[in-house]
Amino acid sequence: MSERKTREPQYQFQVAVDEQRPRTTLGIMINAAWDQDPRRLLFLLARYKFVAKMLKGKARVLEVGCGDAFGTRMVQQDVGAVTAVDFDPLFVQDVNDRMNEQWKFECKVHDMLAGPVAGTFDAAYSLDVLEHIDPKQEARFIENVVASLTPEGVLIVGMPSIQSQAYASPASKEGHINCKDGEELRGLMARYFDNVFLFSMNDEVVHTGFHKMAHYIVTVCCGKRDSRREV
Repeated sequence: MSERKTREPQYQFQVAVDEQRPRTTLGIMINAAWDQDPRRLLFLLARYKFVAKMLKGKARVLEVGCGDAFGTRMVQQDVGAVTAVDFDPLFVQDVNDRMNEQWKFECKVHDMLAGPVAGTFDAAYSLDVLEHIDPKQEARFIENVVASLTPEGVLIVGMPSIQSQAYASPASKEGHINCKDGEELRGLMARYFDNVFLFSMNDEVVHTGFHKMAHYIVTVCCGKRDSRREV
């Protein structure tokens, strides 16, 4: 029994957790955000919470472009299993080095431009990735994600809006070669899905407001169609 006692007994379980399990280590990306701009963690985790709520009950979920996968655990709370992929071995190694046995998930290196992920998934999500994809290659990227889904699969794609870039920091904008207007993103995803629902996001608040005033845009897509069909 621990000799460390809290003043209020309802908090004693927190001491027990601290003594029984190693403290969580921040991932490479999250550590930098916490050091440079702590508010970014709130915005990031709010996006993961939205994904978790939208995909609640799905059995097999694919995360495309997981980075250090710090927010992935939030999705794990509401789905059966998550497979996370990223094209950068450094970040995947970081994820696996920090893997918590209580929250274990598959994380592996995969470049979505090279082909679909092996297996089938009934949902997928990709946050803060599409804006880094060359517009000339975005069709291949999305087609390979869609090919990883079952016919009834759901896809969530989130990215900074083109309007937000006027206010973004140099570090945030670096690598953003494909930001879009909300209707542009909706139109792109409508090539692959019969149903595309567009949401706006300002800071940590997701809403259905005017997308041109949103700093972040998210589409929830379902009803796969022929990926080459024009709309």
